[in-house]
Amino acid sequence: MTDKNETIAESPNQAEQCRIQLAALIPEAFSEGELDVIALRRAIGEDAIIEGGERYALTWAGKSTAYKVLQTPSTATLRPERDKSVNFDQAQHVFIEGDNLEVLKILQKAYFGKVKLIYIDPPYNTGSDSFIYPDRFQESKEEYLRRIHDLADDGMLMREGFFRKNSKENGHYHSNWLSMMLPRLYIARNLLREDGVIFVSCDDNEVHNLRCLMNEVFGEENFIAQFVWKSRVSEDTRATTGVSTDHEYIVAYSRTGEAVLRGIEKDLEKFSNPDSDPRGPWRSADLTGLATKDARPNLHYDLIDPNTGVNYCCPPKGWRFDPETMQKKISEGRILFPSNPEGRPRHKLFLEEMRSLFKNMSTVITDVSTGDGTKEVNALLGQGVFSFPKPSGLISLLAEQVMGDGDLMVDFFAGSASSFEAITSLNERNGVKRRAVLVQLPEPVGENSEAARAGFSTIADIARERIRRVISKTQQSVDLASAEQKDAGFKSFLLAPSNFKQWRGDGIDTPEQLAEQMQMFAKSEKEGAQVEDMLYELLLKFGQELTTSIETLNVAGGKVFAIHGRKTLFVLKQFTEAMIQPLVDLKPREIITIDGVFQDSDNLKTNLDLQCRDSGIKFTCL
Repeated sequence: MTDKNETIAESPNQAEQCRIQLAALIPEAFSEGELDVIALRRAIGEDAIIEGGERYALTWAGKSTAYKVLQTPSTATLRPERDKSVNFDQAQHVFIEGDNLEVLKILQKAYFGKVKLIYIDPPYNTGSDSFIYPDRFQESKEEYLRRIHDLADDGMLMREGFFRKNSKENGHYHSNWLSMMLPRLYIARNLLREDGVIFVSCDDNEVHNLRCLMNEVFGEENFIAQFVWKSRVSEDTRATTGVSTDHEYIVAYSRTGEAVLRGIEKDLEKFSNPDSDPRGPWRSADLTGLATKDARPNLHYDLIDPNTGVNYCCPPKGWRFDPETMQKKISEGRILFPSNPEGRPRHKLFLEEMRSLFKNMSTVITDVSTGDGTKEVNALLGQGVFSFPKPSGLISLLAEQVMGDGDLMVDFFAGSASSFEAITSLNERNGVKRRAVLVQLPEPVGENSEAARAGFSTIADIARERIRRVISKTQQSVDLASAEQKDAGFKSFLLAPSNFKQWRGDGIDTPEQLAEQMQMFAKSEKEGAQVEDMLYELLLKFGQELTTSIETLNVAGGKVFAIHGRKTLFVLKQFTEAMIQPLVDLKPREIITIDGVFQDSDNLKTNLDLQCRDSGIKFTCL
């Protein structure tokens, strides 16, 4: 195979991905790599293109900037934090601390099209929320990115680029919120499976804009429902309008038309078999119809009990079945005639004949309230540590609609990690293994807040501690020797600068500067980069999930990391001539190394390359 020397790639470029997809779909619309608008118009028809003038569209100040931010690749990575994790090596859940837009860009290659459910609870834009958004519309994209994406030595985003309060007095109040949401929703769509679903919590402040934005990102045809959640049990005595707003919304969209919600379990307790019917348990069901005589005249007739001769007059909307079907059901003993001539006949509905054990889910959710979420957090972390957490029961209800065994959920506005408790409790109840990836910005807690007094510095700290305590509580309630506990835990990661040097050609003006830059790249990894940090960065760059099982091998005295049954090998620490044949003998599909392991020995690297070529192994040197 070909020796492939390459630099560490950035996260996928959204604009480039769109161009590739369009070129694959309409190749004749491209000429020498550039989009030919005239050819595109010719291919899809003149009527399909809007030139200008009035049109229906969602627009706001800063929308073009939001798209530019979306299209700018990330060079950051995720640094593993074993000391903040539980059962790191076997865990199938992931918690990531960092700006969720950067994290989503980093995750895109590894998780593209793999996520079954996304649930998010973003800022409601009440006028007191703080979040990251491009609020300086006169600044260039580069200035904005420098302010927002600048990473400190510890991997934290610089504070001056972090949070901004989006006051209602701000002239770009709604625009700021939309600019924050657009790129995140766009990448979220990319992560979803074809049958994937996204649920977004919101309230009256932005629900109208959210619907329009999601129509743009997901397509109006993929709208599923706008649920009304009765979040408040008692009225809001603080209301000054004389109206207590007791509800919030959950807007649901699918990736494509393949997604269908499961529905709510039917009440099977109504089924019994008091007459020992050989066809099994049954329940009494309504026999009256739903159509007027003008609409369905064949359903309007008198029904006579053949045993008593009692005539049961036709109801106003007729019967459910036509005369022929009704007579067949009478002969089969399926029709229940009442003893009272004034009553209405009903029919037997047998359990085994039901098409589904589920009924459609109501768009009004009343089972849980915000108070339930508060009780959960208080019980785990103490009184007042986190305000207005979503109840895990609400998220469990949504997750159960779409997720099965092994499915993955992502929540990139994790807050207090209610979604983790939801997935964990659902797994425990159903005996299956759904997985979760949570992302939370390290938003500082209030200086004199209950959270600060409890020892928490950021919302991310609160989320991580809740995850630990939920795991501990779950382990206490399950047999510790069971197989279910082997992967109990979570991997913690931190958004951090790349472990590899990034080529900067913008400041090179002389041959001397070019030579200096090339000398810096004699080794691709940065000074002090840790092997495990580089490994996880490369896993993501090569499209592997953060929970990919890693096997550590000793090959002729050198440490080698293997994934997927040793089909891919990573050599990141050291390399010697003695390792070449044992590596080739493992018969991997690909061997990935960094240039630094060869200690400037071109002969050593060339020998490995030649052996790989002879054995049909792909060799990649970074």
